[in-house]
Amino acid sequence: MDTTNSNIPAIAATDVDVASTWSQRVRLRGVNWTVQRGEYWVVGGPHGAGKTDLLMTVAGLNRPAAGSVRIFGREIVNAAEKEFLEQRARIGFVFKGGGRMFTDLTVAENVALAICYHRNCSLEDASAEVASILEMTGLSSRASETAQTLGSDWLPRVGLARALALKPEVLFLDEPGAGLAARHREWWLNFLAQLSAGAPQAGGRKMTLIAATNDFALWSGRGQLYGLIKDKQWQVVGEAAEFPQIE
Repeated sequence: MDTTNSNIPAIAATDVDVASTWSQRVRLRGVNWTVQRGEYWVVGGPHGAGKTDLLMTVAGLNRPAAGSVRIFGREIVNAAEKEFLEQRARIGFVFKGGGRMFTDLTVAENVALAICYHRNCSLEDASAEVASILEMTGLSSRASETAQTLGSDWLPRVGLARALALKPEVLFLDEPGAGLAARHREWWLNFLAQLSAGAPQAGGRKMTLIAATNDFALWSGRGQLYGLIKDKQWQVVGEAAEFPQIE
């Protein structure tokens, strides 16, 4: 199958049962969801509803308990390891809070490590690319800081920079902006809108985005598509003129 065909969805989940990452207990059953290339989805649901588990499953980080997940047309459930890794390489994932920095490494070294792990290069070889990514994410002035000095409002951007370093075609974000000061939260919303529109600093290609949230109001008026987890059920809302209640 030609996975470069633009008519093939970025993500296609069919009758998927989503299990908890920690207990393997099924959290959601029968999820049907298609994400086309270049779409910008926001997934809402209360705390503990299973948003993270859903995103990790359709991103290929967790195996579904049942059903089919296709990434760019390729079934990943029973895929051989080489094919699975090739498809997963097209996906970026920013965990809630940005994921953990390696505390003994600087911001720049953390981003370089993500590049070198996949390309078998030295940190020095990746320095020019790292500098470009840090500038894009507003981290240039903090390149030499470590997790102990960086501050909680900046830490999530390191996770974002690491994800973008691998030039993903689809970017998953688990509650971006949650718990941040207002100006940092606004930066995230504006930056993601630029990625969705095809930011020049990201090569001009419209990135497919899927973000989880506890609060739809933060995303109002930004023209996304919406999905909702409520009462242990997944539902596609589509383009929402009026948001459903999450709680």
